[in-house]
Amino acid sequence: MPGPEPVPGDRARGWIVTAFVTALAAITRFTMLNYPTDAKTPVFDEKHYAPQGWQVLTGGWIEDNPGYGLVVHPPVGKQMIAIGEALFGYTAWGWRFSAAAAGVVLVLLVVRIVRRLTRSTMLGAVAGLLLVVDGVTFVSSRLGMLDIFQAVFVVAAFGCLIVDRDDVRARMAKVHAQGRVLDSVWGPRFGVRWWRFGAGILLGLAVGTKWSGLYFIAFFGLMSVAFDLATRRAYRVQRPWVGTALRDIGPALYALVLVPLGVYLSTYWAWFASETGVYRHAVGSRIGHDGMFSFVPDALRSLWYYSASVLEFHSGLTNSAGNQHPWESKPWTWPMGLRPMLYYFADGERISGCDAEQCVKAVMLVGTPALWWVSLPVLGWGLWQLLVRRDWRWAAVLTGYGAGILPWFASLDRQMYYFYAVPMAPFLVMGVALVLGDILGSPHASTERRTTGLLVVCLYVGLVVANFVWLWPILTALPITPEHWNDQLWLPSWR
Repeated sequence: MPGPEPVPGDRARGWIVTAFVTALAAITRFTMLNYPTDAKTPVFDEKHYAPQGWQVLTGGWIEDNPGYGLVVHPPVGKQMIAIGEALFGYTAWGWRFSAAAAGVVLVLLVVRIVRRLTRSTMLGAVAGLLLVVDGVTFVSSRLGMLDIFQAVFVVAAFGCLIVDRDDVRARMAKVHAQGRVLDSVWGPRFGVRWWRFGAGILLGLAVGTKWSGLYFIAFFGLMSVAFDLATRRAYRVQRPWVGTALRDIGPALYALVLVPLGVYLSTYWAWFASETGVYRHAVGSRIGHDGMFSFVPDALRSLWYYSASVLEFHSGLTNSAGNQHPWESKPWTWPMGLRPMLYYFADGERISGCDAEQCVKAVMLVGTPALWWVSLPVLGWGLWQLLVRRDWRWAAVLTGYGAGILPWFASLDRQMYYFYAVPMAPFLVMGVALVLGDILGSPHASTERRTTGLLVVCLYVGLVVANFVWLWPILTALPITPEHWNDQLWLPSWR
């Protein structure tokens, strides 16, 4: 019988290491945060979200300016941006502060999650360092856009579910020690699970940032139930499938469907309280009071109409309808970052500072190649570990990674961009960390084996850091020569 799985015993050192790696993240995310701007105005899609955040702050926490047309994303991300603007005003620091803070929190979460997954403080630190030097999350943390907020909520929910799994295993071990596992052919009830409840709250916030958070609700819900089934089977419950169906699925639906739904609706609190929110009074002005759903409160029916209009907008953003963008990408390019996203570019006589006659400044959303280009071997290794060795850690990491990419293959005609991959980036890092753990070897391996593994791990991490340093100019818009700019573009698809 399996026993409870202990977490690392170096609690104090674990938090010291976490604080150190998190400090590195803060230094990289906040350094020159107010640079670049477009003549002190937002760049790229900041031009949507920074003004919306400011209006949220100054207009009763809603976006009601008809100049925006239809507001096509839920309010949480704009509310987060508004917090920074409340602190620093309508400046680059203001509309980017919350994103940078979220990027720092994301690193902290990954350190702690990988530490728990691997039972190794060192591997947690390695994962955090890799995320610090990941170009995708780095750039996303330095612009006032929405994806970094969704990534934080998703990863935090994932972490809660990992802790919930460990907690359930500990409860089951206690029941087994008391000889009560077989009291019922279905196995015991697991009781109130606050970590899973917390995951539901966080997933609701993820959907309240972007609707693509729904994918993570579906994937994480299945993962949580699978964890419960695996626990019942591990302790030889007589009818584990029936026990899971009768005792686990219902609470999972409550925690990971109903709770997120309630949280999502609550994120519209200001819209419900307003008189001027987008489509706030659609019932009566655009649709009638009567009909099949007349028993539903007008406010909820108006929100449904608003949501249907948003869905119609997103559904119409297709290539076949003539919607094209020079930097769009499809999901099969995301694992290796084959089609990055150019956020900012400036050249000409007004650009100086590179000690040459002509200079270029650019911000490109691009994954650090030394990290992203190993994604396919990492995924292959992970699938082997999952299918052959039944490693639950890979089941969890691949679930998070899959939620970030697989659903997008269902709508390939739609306009898509590389920044949609931001929420899956932390799961790539987790997968790489698991592979590095296998390379490092078991703590019980020979000294020679551990030393060789440690050397390989250090060389790889050093390569990723060096690659990030090389990319720094095109991640932060430092002035470089046109020749240097061309040297940075390693693949034809990067141009």
